Amino acid sequence: MADNKTTASIASGQPATAPSAAGQVGKVYLVGAGPGDPGLITLRGKYLLERAQVVVYDHLASKKLLKYVSATAELIYAGKRGGIKHTFTQPEISRMLVEKAQAGFKVVRLKGGDPFIFGRGGEEIEEIAKHNIPFEVVPGVTSATAAATYAGIPITHREYTSSVAFITGHEDPTKPGSNIAWDKLATGAGTIVIYMGIKNLPIITRNLIKHGRDPKTPVAVVRWASTPEQRSVVGTLETISDIVINANIKPPSLIVVGEVVNLRDKIDWFEKRPLFGKRVLITRTRDQASELVSLLEESGANCMEFATISIVQPDSYTVIDQALTDIGRYDWLLFTSLNAVKYFFARLFEKNMDARDLKGLKIGVVGRATADALSSYCLKADLIPEQFTGEGLAASLLEQGVQSKKILLPRAQDAREVLVDRLTAGGADVTVAPVYKNIRPPDETMALRSEFEEKNIDMVTFTSSSTVTNFLKMLGAENQEELDRLLDGVLIVAIGPITANTARNNGLTIHIQPEKHTIPEMVKSIIAHGKK
Repeated sequence: MADNKTTASIASGQPATAPSAAGQVGKVYLVGAGPGDPGLITLRGKYLLERAQVVVYDHLASKKLLKYVSATAELIYAGKRGGIKHTFTQPEISRMLVEKAQAGFKVVRLKGGDPFIFGRGGEEIEEIAKHNIPFEVVPGVTSATAAATYAGIPITHREYTSSVAFITGHEDPTKPGSNIAWDKLATGAGTIVIYMGIKNLPIITRNLIKHGRDPKTPVAVVRWASTPEQRSVVGTLETISDIVINANIKPPSLIVVGEVVNLRDKIDWFEKRPLFGKRVLITRTRDQASELVSLLEESGANCMEFATISIVQPDSYTVIDQALTDIGRYDWLLFTSLNAVKYFFARLFEKNMDARDLKGLKIGVVGRATADALSSYCLKADLIPEQFTGEGLAASLLEQGVQSKKILLPRAQDAREVLVDRLTAGGADVTVAPVYKNIRPPDETMALRSEFEEKNIDMVTFTSSSTVTNFLKMLGAENQEELDRLLDGVLIVAIGPITANTARNNGLTIHIQPEKHTIPEMVKSIIAHGKK
């Protein structure tokens, strides 16, 4: 295969690092990615992704799985979609796997669903075996069982059927005729699950009815099973084709035929989650978004991570280094964010110090989440204010008296001065020591703006004032009228009053704000609003 074609297909990462032993043949791992939900990949599949040097992935494999891949690995998109020109033909994909393995690389071929169930995995392995290349096949959750399960349909049930058949609705077009025995299939299996059958759905239903299946047999069609984009429609053999057309259901979709479809009314669970299908933009830094994303996705939301902040080193470590040298002179150590905890200890360890050097210091934190971050370093906060804000922390300290107290405040290089001002006014000697710096990430203004222009977002979450200001800069609205147009119908969520005030001062309307300023409470408030 031509090198320029392979290079052009790299979605991210870089050309794979050289194999460890020159001339050594690599190995190909054919890994089932599951039906779409990245949580459904096997532990073995995740393990191999983490160690791959080359990953060749499909259109139906969740892109979120690529976060497990090393930054030094080569990523090659080999997706194939119905009605769209393929990135690579099947023979080209097989040759690519052979060539990469012959070059000595560990290659993961990541395929949607299960690679040996209508995934053409057998064809790829035949080519690999023909060249005497070592290989391994890792099964995946097949789309058929996932579509039924996530639509609330048990494909077998003792009171309905004990048999199921998997068939393809898109046979090899080069074959002289169909090898599906419709006369036997129509009444021979209690449940029939059909892959890739949307285009031929009228033909499929006619064949089933023609060969004896009751026209009133229930049918479900499930699109993008197990993902936040899942959509399901239900009808009968005689009505489902029109229902699919009217609902604009397109591939990738699975068709489930059988009386078990009637159980969907009782068992449907996935699409009934409180935030199902809501598209939520997460503006937090990428390394901090995981808790918010996981909680929202558990409730059915479709999260789009669009970081408006990147964390980098401060312009200088002079102040914090001097403070660490003189750490014994301080009375209080204060943390106002998770990042402050993380980067303070990173610098502490860099100076060959550890938690024992903080003996005698009292430690105050802005809230419960920051206290939890502190506990990961085996330290307990002496002070947590009732109000999780800088103002709340200042008030709690002033109640205890700070006259002549020496206070160390590691924080962002640029931050609100309210805590410093109030403690200084109370007689404290405050040392502000930058341990990190917030900057805007590489400009993605056009990508962000297009999401709002195309009305792809239902909700935006803000967890700090800087996420608000950076978001608005990246959105690029020139005036209030344009801002209102872009955010029309979009719910704005702020974690607390400081963030909310920053949003309001910049022309945003706050729709949701939790009483307690934590990520879990923020998600609870979003769910409560959704239920209303």
